[in-house]
This record gives sequence, structure tokens and C-alpha cells, in this order.
Amino acid sequence: MTRVPGRPAGPGPVRIAIDLLGGDHAPAVVVDGALQACAADPDLQLLLVGPAPVADEVIAALDPPSRGRVSVLVIERGVAMAAPVTDGADPATSIGAAVRALGAGQVDALVSAGSSGAIVAASVLGLGRLAGVRRPALTAILPGGGGPLVLLDVGAGMQVNPVDLVQHAILGAGYARLVAGVQHPRIGLLSVGAEAGKGDRLRRAVDAALRAQPVDGARYVGPVEGHDVVTGTRADVVVTDGFTGNVLLKALEAAVTLTATAPSAQIPWAAVLLGVAGPVVVCHGAAHGADIASGLALAARLVRLGVVGDLGALPALNPPPEPPAEVVAAAEPGAARIAEVHP
Repeated sequence: MTRVPGRPAGPGPVRIAIDLLGGDHAPAVVVDGALQACAADPDLQLLLVGPAPVADEVIAALDPPSRGRVSVLVIERGVAMAAPVTDGADPATSIGAAVRALGAGQVDALVSAGSSGAIVAASVLGLGRLAGVRRPALTAILPGGGGPLVLLDVGAGMQVNPVDLVQHAILGAGYARLVAGVQHPRIGLLSVGAEAGKGDRLRRAVDAALRAQPVDGARYVGPVEGHDVVTGTRADVVVTDGFTGNVLLKALEAAVTLTATAPSAQIPWAAVLLGVAGPVVVCHGAAHGADIASGLALAARLVRLGVVGDLGALPALNPPPEPPAEVVAAAEPGAARIAEVHP
């Protein structure tokens, strides 16, 4: 079983590293979010990763008794959104330093609104994957007509193969049980139609694999369409590649923003990186203070519930299942390049 850094599950204090330099509106919104989170959770302890003057601003705004809950790791350089994702692994950057602190057990989780690619790369290199996991997946919980809906991947893996998406279905079902409270989740595969055989080669192979290999404690309902994500009536977990999931999530964000009757807070601006050996929460680059605070609250909840450790113990992931022959065939070189796959 993969070792997960941090403390055991249960109530009590949680130590979270927060990237002060991550996001379009950093550091101001990160300072605001950190203060909101500290006020909402008296057991929250923060490691502020960033320039000393910014950290001092947070500490000065706290009441004196709360200042002992905050420590500082002085880092002067962030990772620009357009920078190579490998920059995130540099411990001289705020993302790299936060990941290193989590890997060393100095904190129990980390939160950043920085470059998602850099966070994913740094987390995979610095924390490692859960045993058996090939690719991690950014995972969001959306509001649906039938209750909460888990959507993954929303941006971590742009080029995946069928084995990856089968593993994401397993991770998503486990996350739905542990965090969303859905005891027997229904899994759907996002496609261009609900009928069997619809979609490109990747989608058809994943459909065949999920029909052949049932996920423990969950039920595969087959392909689902975009409107099923909005209504949430057919599936509790919807699986797709990171390119499609990211486009869908941002379209939903825009639709909610333009709909006067729907509060923008309904679409979460924080996602969990499932499949790495530590609780990592990625906030939207355009996040505001309340979104950062929500991401910190989510990270604390992951730690207290012991989500990463429980996911790492899933028997279907450790060791990974043997895929059916059609999945192996679809995973041959070139098949995972989604832009080149046709129905």
C-alpha cells in the first residue's frame, strides 16, 4: 500500500500548505481566502508558502491568539500559467515547495490556484501515485438534479487510454462514496450518445471494459450525454478524458454565470487530484477569496475523512485489473491521442 503523508483520519487540527502566489488574482485573493478559512475552522493550521511580506499580511490580520496557527515558508517565485509544467517541480517555486512540504509530512494537504499542469506534474513527481494508478485525475463535485455528481477528469490528463479511464471510474466511485455520500454510485461514460457503440474508439473500448469488469459497490449505466451531467439523474459519477472534462466544466461555469437565477457558487472552483499519494486541491485560476476558502475547507475534509488512504486501499487498484482484449487493442500506440481518434 502506498504511504500517504500526514496525520491519520479523524477530527482535530489539520495542517495545510497554501500557495500564496497561485492564481490570476494572487496574492490578494489568497490572503482573503486564508483569513476566511481560519475564521471558519478553529482547528485549521496553515503553512503560508510565498513571499514574507504577503505572509505577514495574513498574520497581521489575524487576532493574536490565532497567529500561532500560522507558519511561513518563504518562497519568492511562483509558476506562471504559461510556464512549462515541469517548473512546478522546482522546490524554489511556491508549488514545488508546497508539494515538498506535503511529501515530507510537514503538512497534511496542499491547496493552490496556480497552473494545474504544474501542480499535477509536481504532485506526481514529489508525492508519487497511489499503487496501481497510471494517471491521476482532477475531480470535481457538481450539483445535479438528482444530488451531487462527481465529474472526472476535468483537466489532468489530456491524452489517456482506456485503462486510465477504467481506473478513473474506480477512483470516482470511491470518491463519491467517501465524500459525496453516495453509497452505491452509478457510473456513466461521457459520450455523444447514450446507446452502446456510440463514440470514438477510446469511448467504445472503455464502455466494453466497464461492462466486462464491474466496479465493486457501483453500477455502470453505460454512455451518458452532456445534459446528463447537468441533470444528474442517470449517473452519480461521470468519467471522461481531461480535455473534454475541462471544456465541459468551463462551459458549465459560463452558463451558470450568465443565468441570473442560478448562483455562481453552485459550480465548484476547486477540484481534487485523485490518484496521487497525498491530498491535493487545485482551485480555479480565476478564484476569489471565497473560492480559496472553500478549497481549504475541502482539503481539511479530505484529511479528516482519510480519503486518500482509503482510495489507495481499493482492491481494484492494487494491483490494477487486467483489461479485456479489446481494451488492450485500443491502447496500442496512437490510440490514446484523442485528437486523432475517430468514431
